[in-house]
Amino acid sequence: MPFRPQRRSLAAIVGTAAAAGLLTAVPKFEGVSLVAYRDPVGVMTACIGETRGVQAGERFTLAECTAKLEPRLAGFAEDVDHCTPLADRTPAQRVAIIDFAYNEGSGTYCRSSIAANFRAGNIAGACRSFNESPTGKPQYVTAAGEELPGLVKRRAKERAWCEGREAP
Repeated sequence: MPFRPQRRSLAAIVGTAAAAGLLTAVPKFEGVSLVAYRDPVGVMTACIGETRGVQAGERFTLAECTAKLEPRLAGFAEDVDHCTPLADRTPAQRVAIIDFAYNEGSGTYCRSSIAANFRAGNIAGACRSFNESPTGKPQYVTAAGEELPGLVKRRAKERAWCEGREAP
């Protein structure tokens, strides 16, 4: 059997405060579904927003769902750390970034105006970009072309965390 290095824990990557914030915030936005369902864009989803390997009709226990979340968040944290080093961010900004990446995907985050602004040192612009385009229009709040109230709320919270106006 080949050697596979174990991933670092979420707390080791983002710090204890950010890890606690993520483990509280993500379930609030994602909800918990013990039975697989299709999300608004047709992706099979279960548990706490889990999409990897989910099959239609698959069932889970709450314990199984809870056990999946921390390692998945750690994976997203590792991914985004490569495009915007998390050590340079506050704990609340780490929560905002990883919550966004968990919802939209690491690649989407790394190509986003949020990440571009962080890389450019424009923290205010990065925070604003969670829910506002450079032209002032809402962004990252649609699924299948439709604005979703849940995404509007989620992006507003991520922006508030990023700007330090609210604690996760």
